[in-house]
Amino acid sequence: MKRRVVIIGSGNVATSIALTLKDKCELVQIYSRTLTNAKALAQHVGCEAIGDLKNLALDADVYIVSVKDDAITSVVDAVPDNGALWLHTSGSTPIDVFQNKRSRYGVLYPMQSFSKSHPANMSEVHIFIEGCDSETCKEIKAIASLMTKNVHEAASAEREKLHIAAVFACNFANHMFTLSSEVLDEAGLPFDAMLPLIKTTIAKLDNMTPQESQTGPAARGDMTIIEKHLKSLHGDKRKIYKLLSHSIMDRTK
Repeated sequence: MKRRVVIIGSGNVATSIALTLKDKCELVQIYSRTLTNAKALAQHVGCEAIGDLKNLALDADVYIVSVKDDAITSVVDAVPDNGALWLHTSGSTPIDVFQNKRSRYGVLYPMQSFSKSHPANMSEVHIFIEGCDSETCKEIKAIASLMTKNVHEAASAEREKLHIAAVFACNFANHMFTLSSEVLDEAGLPFDAMLPLIKTTIAKLDNMTPQESQTGPAARGDMTIIEKHLKSLHGDKRKIYKLLSHSIMDRTK
């Protein structure tokens, strides 16, 4: 029998999870404070949409809380323990957010950058799980395995390190693309020119470590080029270029 699942949230992560589970579980409800958002996702996965936690179905098997980190506690506090399995999807929120409030609980953290407009292929995603006890952890692993074969156990402290690493690898890297685009805009050049370079840089990581694949003036210790670049940069771009160049040089001595 398929598990009955309620998804609390309708954002980027909730959308990818719902779309992945819709044929593997019985999705009961999608909740969002903004009912129109809940309805939009619920229409895609064929279940009820609700905009008030007072209307939450209490007879489901699993509740996946996929909301902003600072909203998890308020969601948990608003609903009584019904004996079901409760999970959150946060990287940096500890499992203790459920302690003394739920009898069965844990974490299901998918390591990916999610966007509603570009749903992730969850079969390629690594999911990190944690359970309040060994039996619960087995159940969480079974649920995660419906989405991907890449399932790993990670305690809250380890998961926080994962989240920090993800910020460097994804959020900060993407901000570098933004700065690159701004530099190109100043020269009237297209950002499209960077796409083959970016794709090649990522592709190399299939066979090389990031340290091994590092190139550029800082990796070569070419201070003449670095100083020339710094003279043409101003404000945050100059500070970031200088800081990152020194960081690269410190690791390539």
